[in-house]
Amino acid sequence: MKDYRDVIIRPIVTEKSMKLMAEDNKYTFEVAKGTNKIEIRQAVEAIWNVKVEKVNTSNSRQLEKRVGRYMAKVPAVHKAVVKLKEGYSIELFGEAE
Repeated sequence: MKDYRDVIIRPIVTEKSMKLMAEDNKYTFEVAKGTNKIEIRQAVEAIWNVKVEKVNTSNSRQLEKRVGRYMAKVPAVHKAVVKLKEGYSIELFGEAE
């Protein structure tokens, strides 16, 4: 990957990921296909100027879901859960007013 912003696609915001952020200082991101843990670590450290302790990745396959009589496809996603070192945090949503 050439640019670090090509590695991190978007943060994943769910109830589980928000709980991980609050309790364990872990952040969940959707990352580009074909990236490895080292590239993800370098991208997070460069973009947000933090220190990464650990990176866990998972690939979810494409699924077919049924809604009534219609079938739809849920796209495959490559996710990374990044644990930051003690004392570091990422401000994903801007300042709370």
